[in-house]
Amino acid sequence: MKNLITIVVFALTIFMCKSPDKKEKKAITNKDQSVEKSDNILQIVAEFESRPGNVAVSNDGRIFTTMHPLDNSPFQLLEIVDSSKKPFPNEDYQKNGGEASDSKIDTPLGIRIDKNNVLWIIDMGQNLGKTRLFAFDISSRKEVFRFDFPEDVAPKGSFIQDLAVDEENGWVYLADIANPGILAVDTKNKTVRRFANESVQSEDIDMIINNNVINFGGAPARVAVNPITLSNDRNTLFYGAMNGTKWYSVSAELFREGKEDEEISKVIKVVGKKPISDGAATDSKGNHYFTNLQEHGIDRLTASGELKPVIRDTSIDWADNVAVSNDGWLYIVINQLYKAPAFTGAEDLGQKPYYIKKIKL
Repeated sequence: MKNLITIVVFALTIFMCKSPDKKEKKAITNKDQSVEKSDNILQIVAEFESRPGNVAVSNDGRIFTTMHPLDNSPFQLLEIVDSSKKPFPNEDYQKNGGEASDSKIDTPLGIRIDKNNVLWIIDMGQNLGKTRLFAFDISSRKEVFRFDFPEDVAPKGSFIQDLAVDEENGWVYLADIANPGILAVDTKNKTVRRFANESVQSEDIDMIINNNVINFGGAPARVAVNPITLSNDRNTLFYGAMNGTKWYSVSAELFREGKEDEEISKVIKVVGKKPISDGAATDSKGNHYFTNLQEHGIDRLTASGELKPVIRDTSIDWADNVAVSNDGWLYIVINQLYKAPAFTGAEDLGQKPYYIKKIKL
C-alpha cells in the first residue's frame, strides 16, 4: 500500500502547483441558493471497512462498485447484493492482496454500465504499470472487451480514472488527471487518441473543506479534468476539472470523425457552472448531478443551465462519484478520500465505515 500511494502521489504532483498567497481562504459555494425540494433522506446501501471508489447501477437495479486504489482492499470490483459484497465477475479477477498480474484487475476506479447492461471499468494499473479498459456482460459475467492502452498515449504513472461510454457508436471517453487530457477509444477498431487544451486544466482555485485548504502531494490540490459524462443520445460529451467551476460540452461526433485538436477546441462551450467535484452523472433529461466536495452535498445543473443544491448533509464526507438509476434514485459513494495519506501527507484520518448511500430524486 505504501508503494502504491508513493506512485500515485508522484504521478499526480506533475499537474499541481502551489496557489498564490492569499490573506483569506474562501470556498466557492452555492449558499445563496436554496436546496431543491425532495425527501432529502439518505438511505444506506452498503457499508465498507475500506474505501469504495465509484458506483454504477444497471437497468434492472444491480449495483456495482470499484474499491479505491488509495486504500487497501483485497477485492477490486464488487457487486452489492442485499448489502453483502460479492467479487465480480468472480474471485479469479481479484488481486486479493497478491502481486499485480496481467490476468487480474489491478487498480480500477471509473465504472459505468451502458444501455446494454455491459459494465465498463478503467483499470489504471498503478502497480502493473499499464492502463487497461475492461467490459463485462453482467448477465453472463463474461469479459466481452479488453483494451491495453499503448505507452505513448498512457505512459506509466497515468491516472485515467473517469469514463463515459457510447455503446451506440462504439466509443469510450476517459479523463486523465495526471497528464491532463481526454482519451477517446474506438472500441470497434481498438484505437485511441488523446485530446488536450486549456479546458482540461485545473483552475487556480483552492479546495476548502471544513475551513481547511486541501493539499495533495504536499501542495494545495489542483486537480484537472475529472468528471466526464455523455448525453443520452451519445452525441454530446460533457466534462470539467475537479478544481474547476465550469462544465464544458463538445460534440462527440468530432472525436468519431477524427478531427484535430484545434478544430475540436473551436466548438467547446461552457454549458453552466459546477462545484469543485470528484464525480458527475447526466440523466436522460439532460440534468447533470455533481458531487460538491466543499459543501458536503450534491448539486444539480438543470438542462436550462441553473445550478441548484440537491442535498447538504455533513455525513456526505467527500462524495466521490454518483450514478442515476432508472427508477429515480441517485447513488452516492462517500469515502472521506481527502483524509487518506495521499492528501494528508501523513496518517489516514478516515473514520470507518465508508458508504454507498442513495437519495430519491
